[in-house]
Amino acid sequence: MEGTKVNGVEHADDVNGNHEFLHKDVRPDLAMNKIKTAGSISISPDLFEKLYLSPPNQVKGDLRKTFGNPTPIGLLGFILSLGLLSCDLMGWRGAGGSGAASIPAYIFFGGMLMTLGGLLEFFLGNTFPCIVFVAFGAFYLSFGSTLLPQFNAYAAYAPSDASSPAAGLQTQGFNASFGFFTLSMMILCVVFLICSLRTNIAFVIIFISLTMTFGFVTGAYWALANDYVGNAGFASRMLVGGGACAFAATAVGWYLFLTILLASVDFPVTLPVGDLSTTIRGASDRQNSAA
Repeated sequence: MEGTKVNGVEHADDVNGNHEFLHKDVRPDLAMNKIKTAGSISISPDLFEKLYLSPPNQVKGDLRKTFGNPTPIGLLGFILSLGLLSCDLMGWRGAGGSGAASIPAYIFFGGMLMTLGGLLEFFLGNTFPCIVFVAFGAFYLSFGSTLLPQFNAYAAYAPSDASSPAAGLQTQGFNASFGFFTLSMMILCVVFLICSLRTNIAFVIIFISLTMTFGFVTGAYWALANDYVGNAGFASRMLVGGGACAFAATAVGWYLFLTILLASVDFPVTLPVGDLSTTIRGASDRQNSAA
């Protein structure tokens, strides 16, 4: 059965060359085939990966055609929270206090918004961005809660008598313990970095910067945990370095956020993100080629 175009619309032809439209006498199998074809949407791997930060995967259902793209939601929470944290770490315009002024942003933008975005990615079958958003959402909820006095995270190490000789040792205990938390985040970012090699260059740069950020912050906390002269200055420089890396990740994140929004509204200008989903072939692609 061949097809011809009438008024710019392609129609199926029967064996006699007559056009078959969706009228009451059309065969049911042909009608269903035409409806399915009209309802299908095919996008390139580059565009798919740009919209969802994940290589195309096989999922059941048509949720991507029914609901909006949740990726910008999680990405927005990420860049807003990380941008504030980077400025606090670098001490721009006198910012500091471990970011206490940004506690609401860490909890609502970083925690709740990223967790929401991750859950919506889960329902669409996008495993990698789901894990990334939920993991960083939990990080910002944990970090913001640590800064809240109600959680007694830092106060538990502070003695009632601040002039006590043990006061410094106890606060050093907090720095040593919190350093293990940031070290765990650094290891997690290394895992994300390896997986991002199948996504795009922008995502790779973000995770390289984040790995360095948590590495610097871990070094700063552990330097403060040791009672040596000059450690405070060294730790301060480490925090500035971590803030600079976080700021670089934020800048790339804003670029990625703009790229996704432009693609979502079919903007005539497209921004490249350095698609790696087709450059680095997946295991299933290699198996199909071998077969």
